[in-house]
Amino acid sequence: MDETALSLGTIDVSYLSTSAECSISRCKHSSEEWGECNSRPTLFRSATLKWKETLLGRKRPFVGRCCYVCTPQSRDNFFNASIPSLGLRNVIYINETHTRYRGWLARRFCYVLFVQERDVHKGMFAKNLTENVLNNSRVQKAIVDEASEPSTPGSFVQADPKAINKVKKKARKILQEMVANVSPALIRLTGWVLLKLFNSFFWNIQIHRGQIEMVKAATEMNLPLIFLPVHKSHIDYLLLTFILFCHNIKAPYIAAGNNLNIPIFSTLIRKLGGFFIRRKLDQSPDGRKDFLYRALLYVHVEELLRQQQFLEIFLEGTRSRSGKTSGARAGLLSVVVDALFSNATPDVLIIPVGISYDRIIEGHYNSEQLGKPKKNESIWSIARGVFRMLRKNYGCVRVDFAQPFSLKEYVNSQSQKPVPAPLSLEQALLPAILPSRPNDTVDEGAEASLPSSRDITSEPFRRELISNLAEHILFTANKSCAVMSTHIVACLLLYRHRQGTDLSRLVEDFFSMKEEVLARDFDLGFSGNSDDVVMHAIHLLGNCVNITNTSRNNEFFITPSTTIPAVFELNFYSNGVLHVFIKEAIIACSLHAVQSRRCRNGTNGASPSLISQEHLVRKAASLCYLLSNEFTVSLPCQLIYQVCHESVERLIQYGILLVAEQDDQEDVSPSLTEHQWNKKLPEPLSWRSDEEDEDSDFGEEQRDCYLKVSQSQEHQQYITFLQRLLGPLLEAYSSVVIFVHNFSGPVLESEYLQKLHRHLISRTEKNVAVYAESATYSHVKNALKVFKEIGVFSQTTQRRDTILELSTTFLPQRNRQKLLEFIMSFMVL
Repeated sequence: MDETALSLGTIDVSYLSTSAECSISRCKHSSEEWGECNSRPTLFRSATLKWKETLLGRKRPFVGRCCYVCTPQSRDNFFNASIPSLGLRNVIYINETHTRYRGWLARRFCYVLFVQERDVHKGMFAKNLTENVLNNSRVQKAIVDEASEPSTPGSFVQADPKAINKVKKKARKILQEMVANVSPALIRLTGWVLLKLFNSFFWNIQIHRGQIEMVKAATEMNLPLIFLPVHKSHIDYLLLTFILFCHNIKAPYIAAGNNLNIPIFSTLIRKLGGFFIRRKLDQSPDGRKDFLYRALLYVHVEELLRQQQFLEIFLEGTRSRSGKTSGARAGLLSVVVDALFSNATPDVLIIPVGISYDRIIEGHYNSEQLGKPKKNESIWSIARGVFRMLRKNYGCVRVDFAQPFSLKEYVNSQSQKPVPAPLSLEQALLPAILPSRPNDTVDEGAEASLPSSRDITSEPFRRELISNLAEHILFTANKSCAVMSTHIVACLLLYRHRQGTDLSRLVEDFFSMKEEVLARDFDLGFSGNSDDVVMHAIHLLGNCVNITNTSRNNEFFITPSTTIPAVFELNFYSNGVLHVFIKEAIIACSLHAVQSRRCRNGTNGASPSLISQEHLVRKAASLCYLLSNEFTVSLPCQLIYQVCHESVERLIQYGILLVAEQDDQEDVSPSLTEHQWNKKLPEPLSWRSDEEDEDSDFGEEQRDCYLKVSQSQEHQQYITFLQRLLGPLLEAYSSVVIFVHNFSGPVLESEYLQKLHRHLISRTEKNVAVYAESATYSHVKNALKVFKEIGVFSQTTQRRDTILELSTTFLPQRNRQKLLEFIMSFMVL
């Protein structure tokens, strides 16, 4: 085996293929082999990898390190130089060596012996939860308030004892649904069942030994641990508990939506540590806030933390229907933060978790992306799902545990930082969209809204802290997600070879793209010879990919299916690799916007091939804000402008962007339009940081430099590929703006959302759309949300319904036209 393979660690699966279809070896402990491609240079290798010829000798990146700005002390904890070299392990590969016994019987009953030897007992879990919660003073007060009948507005009569007892019975009934009753015996039995099931429909479930060692070290701190995984499939609930069980780590209490509270299944979930909470906490059935339920939930979580139990919380709230990480819903996370503020626990350790699937057990979410309502879960749908899973194989799974960090340290670091108030999308984008408006400055009240002293008792600071913490966790979890083979193949078919390609060329681009992923410090969730891995991915993508046999050299020709459901499904898996290239894609689209603007407005004597780096960075930042509901490009502690600047520097390093010669730069003066555009941006949007030292690239003394775009064919093709990655998003947003041109309101938001989605589906069915995947329901929903935040719509609430109207700013048709031009400037048509 070559040194390259050895340097990438050990993995427990290898791929073998036959002439007709891909068959996978069940040899679970083979070493990793990376196929070599010695044929012609491919797109990615030619475009970006020439700058680092030693890339193939690098080690597998270790993902998930915590933030060195917000949690520097935690970054040094639980980690040492040997951890990354511990390599990968297949959790579901169990034999006699994983037990204390040897021999024929041990081999036959190794699953039973392994499960029996796991350290799980009743004393590990919470005791007297229900009584402790009911006896808490906060719950007692909520019970009395609930039992008190309001006599006149603002006054309450003395609560009747019968009414109090009635409310207590109601509280106890709520707790019966909320409180989990963990059964160690059932955990063992479920562990054995899952070993059988997972081995039947997954080829492997890979974890990094070093990450598990960090989690084990965190458990020895005698502090509660909070696991916060991304949410892509219903299997997520069981997967994390199963992995921790296999490594003798206490099972966490899992917060699950009450949509899963169905007969039989709910009993199983509770005995495995699950507790059910309402998906919406704001309102009770009669329209009032349910303070009793809130108090019970708060005290329940606080009691779990006080007893040093572990929690598993899905910040996204629901499974991602797009394949990308959804926005955070930090309601339950805020309860954890409040518990720390109230000294219920001295500290809490936060562990973001990334989960990647070759193929999710649900297969796809096409029906919901086509606008059909979500079907409610039932015991029969679960049974049908299990039988369906047993008849199929879903490939590989990869779970990555990020480095644990201290919540107390994070809170302290945030309270000491003089961070300015966050800008709204309206403040950030309107100056760029409508530069001729007379009052395009940030509201003075925006910064005043943030308390001068960042005290944890201040409600604005508390909300900002929880929001930033949630973004921090999701960004880290998403960055920890390994890229799977199906992600790369789907991405190449949609945005590199949409008209089809020979199998050999697809394999070459696949090999180079996986090297690109590693070069950007993202990990891969597969191994093996590239030919075999590509066939494996094609096999899993099923009807989404068409394979034909050409007469030329008996070569297979691979094309993506053009049906709407197939394109939606390919887009779902393609989004699994989007976060790797998103920053470069934003720069590529911004490059097109700057160039097209210069062509329209003229260059005023400047060389048409030169581009201001600062102008490019500012343009990229505005695109980041526009697409902020689709993905996050930076941590909350980072400046978007700094991140965009670093992305430009990376493209310069690749040789795609070239720094102009000094003589050329001296002859260039920024055009009048660039000056006007920059002046319209509010001062807080400057990408320079006052905190940078004199040697920083962001120092005030730095002079703007000018760039050229490389004209080599390979670099131009790579830029085109990056621009296509954002094509569906930009087409969806521009199509929504075109539809808004004919807006006649007021109208219910839900009704208008359906009309918008039907419009985009109709464009796709008539072959008007360039990208069929632009019509997904998630794109339309996010676009409407962004336009509300920008200020295109004003909204009012009537009887829980949201009513939309055009705002006064965008009532004039010309302003809506400017919004359309702003979005379309980034699109390559």
